[in-house]
Amino acid sequence: MRSLLFPFLLLLAVNAASQQADPYNYSPRKYMAATRFAVSSAHPMASEAGAAVMRQGGNAVDAAIATQLALAVVYPQAGNLGGGGFLVARLTDGRTLSIDYREKAPGKAHRDMYLDAAGNPVVRRSLDGHLAAGVPGTVAGLAASLPYGRLPLSKLVAPAIVLAEKGFAITEQEAAGLNRLQEAFIRLNTRPSAFVKAAPWKAGDTLIQKDLANTLRRIAKKGMKGFYEGETARLVAEEMQRGGGIITKADMAAYKAVLRKPVEFTFRGHTVISMPLPSSGGIGLQQMLGMVEDFPLEKYGFHSPEAVQRMIEAERRAYADRAQYLGDPDFVKVPVQQLTDRKYLQQRIADFTPGKPTPSTGVKAGGPFESMETTHLSVVDAEGNAVSVTTTLNGSYGNKVVVGGAGFLLNNEMDDFSVKPGAPNLYGLLGTEANAIAPGKRMLSCMTPTIVLKNNLPYLVTGTPGGSTIITSLFQTLVNDIVFGLDAKTTVNAPKFHHQWWPEDVLIEKAFPDSTRTALTNMGYNLKVSGPWSRTELIRILNGKIEAVGDWRGDDSVAGE
Repeated sequence: MRSLLFPFLLLLAVNAASQQADPYNYSPRKYMAATRFAVSSAHPMASEAGAAVMRQGGNAVDAAIATQLALAVVYPQAGNLGGGGFLVARLTDGRTLSIDYREKAPGKAHRDMYLDAAGNPVVRRSLDGHLAAGVPGTVAGLAASLPYGRLPLSKLVAPAIVLAEKGFAITEQEAAGLNRLQEAFIRLNTRPSAFVKAAPWKAGDTLIQKDLANTLRRIAKKGMKGFYEGETARLVAEEMQRGGGIITKADMAAYKAVLRKPVEFTFRGHTVISMPLPSSGGIGLQQMLGMVEDFPLEKYGFHSPEAVQRMIEAERRAYADRAQYLGDPDFVKVPVQQLTDRKYLQQRIADFTPGKPTPSTGVKAGGPFESMETTHLSVVDAEGNAVSVTTTLNGSYGNKVVVGGAGFLLNNEMDDFSVKPGAPNLYGLLGTEANAIAPGKRMLSCMTPTIVLKNNLPYLVTGTPGGSTIITSLFQTLVNDIVFGLDAKTTVNAPKFHHQWWPEDVLIEKAFPDSTRTALTNMGYNLKVSGPWSRTELIRILNGKIEAVGDWRGDDSVAGE
């Protein structure tokens, strides 16, 4: 009976989804004040999908699932079925949870798989093409999230199916990205894909993804099994065989998401809940905030040379520890308690000298003891549930390979391992044996989905893409609000700075204040001006008012009521 009912129920769900926002005529909404619920994500149609689910009686978890599925269609450079991610939630009953659906190394992966005969990294091998892909985790993560929602999966997948089947108008940024990568899509794929066409893409063109719609239908009907087994798993395995990849049907069938205990700590009277390993984000955020907590940053002033210098030096030391110690906790022993101990963090920053940079060559990991293309969404509902999710393909459009017949892009997350200890990855991050490749191992990540409580209630729900800049962007987001008291829009949109221990440079966005730029240069810091990075999704709940902000840096948009 279930098999007979399913097509009818799915049709009802799809028809309901088709009544939502116009996918051919839309624009980003950058700010809203809501009273019931809100979603902030990388694309207007994805945020609307999440809001529509809550209007139908779903909660924040349901909305997060629907938003992720819609992003897999309308934001293919990072939204995905073929990647992975992390979820952090604080439920209305006070429970906190984190779900790890980071990609894993295939069973045939090995430590030196991206080295040449001389032992040197072959840079593009871990970035482009079939061999760069880890086993996808996103669909398993959605399945693991489902018990905390209340709507059936068919309703949550329905908006994404409509967007894939009927198409949507692409934005100017999406057109530019597709045009930039046409050569790579043609060279690296074994079958035609929806992303390639004869004439250049332009804003307003309709992107239709029929194969992806069929893959989504299999997920709607069979859940995890509709992706990790049967037709979709067969298509993945056949794609790997055609392109020289190593993911097998057995790798797909073996993948499981993991429930982990969130990182929780206090900062200036607030409780911060973030993602644990294999994300380095929660630990890094705790280290950075802990190192600056006792500095009178508010006295120095927002973006003052004194405040920025102290934050740079905290970033430097946290990234040095990341490179040395952090990895998949299922494979390596990581001294988390010692790395986040308050006394340790005070000692870590004790050698800081005001007005003078600490050379990275002189900053080693503490002790002794034992892409940039990602996407984030934040959701709150009327009942007080808060969900923060960051997912990724790693580089823009992942490894550029679309699974033939299935319509989704695969990740290039294998580059997030330490391909060779001491050799930088795509984002310039260094690592050691703790993050070396091993079969079934999860690669280290910077993704930092985060929720902040004030008076034991959700206050900030936030996160961002940005590769190695994710943790420093979240660090500044929390300091901007909690310490400097900036309004929600300024907290998100203010220019950022970034330092990751190595290389020695400090990145700053173009709008960074000239006076502070000059002061830091005079101190001896090597500043590099960069285009915009990270796209913070922020929801702030204060005195019954919900503020949702979409970052100016992209097509990010908010929805709710």
